[in-house]
Amino acid sequence: MENPTPAKSPRMSDRATATRQAILEAARDVFTTAGFSDASIADVVSKAGASVGSLYHHFGGKGDLYLALFEDYQGRQEARAAAAVAAAKDAGETDRIARFVAGAKAYLEGCWVERALTRLFLTGGGPAGFELVARRRYRDWTRLNEILLLADGEPENEALVLVLTAIVSEAGSEVAVAESEEHATRLADSVLALIARIGTPA
Repeated sequence: MENPTPAKSPRMSDRATATRQAILEAARDVFTTAGFSDASIADVVSKAGASVGSLYHHFGGKGDLYLALFEDYQGRQEARAAAAVAAAKDAGETDRIARFVAGAKAYLEGCWVERALTRLFLTGGGPAGFELVARRRYRDWTRLNEILLLADGEPENEALVLVLTAIVSEAGSEVAVAESEEHATRLADSVLALIARIGTPA
C-alpha cells in the first residue's frame, strides 16, 4: 500500500506566505523606484532576502509579479471603500450618495497613503496585457458602484454611475501626485462635495 502524500505543515505554509509577502514588498520598492521596464528581478530577490527560484515559484516572472502587486493594491483599495460604506450603513446612513461618498473618501485616502503605487500604476509602462487587466478591474469597480447606487437600468442612473466612478478615478490620480497631504486632503474634500451635489436630485 502506497503512503499518502504528506500534507504541508502549518509551518511550511506560514513560511511560503511570508516569502510571498516579502517578495511583494520588495517588488513594491523596486518597481516604484525604477519603474517596470528598468526593475530587476535580482534587485527584488536581493531586497526580499529570497531566491530567484522562490520568486518564479510564487509569481512566474517579472510581469506576473507586477500584476500580483496591482491586484494586491486593488484589493486593499476595495477593502477600504467597502469598510467605509459598511460603517456608514451601520451608522444609519440610508442615502445612497452619502454611502458612495464615504466609500470614495476611503478610496482617495488610500490613493494618498499608497501614492507611490498609485503613481506607478497610473503612469503605464507595465507588462503586456496590463492595460486589459486594469480595464477589467475598472469595469468590476463600476459594477460594484451600480449595486451601491441602486442603478435600475434607467439611462440617467447608468450615466450617473459612470460619471461618479470616472470622477473618483481621476481624483485619485491627482491626489497621488499632490505636493502635500494638506493639498491632497483639500482636493479630495472638494471632489467629494462636488459628487454629493451631482448625486442630489434636482
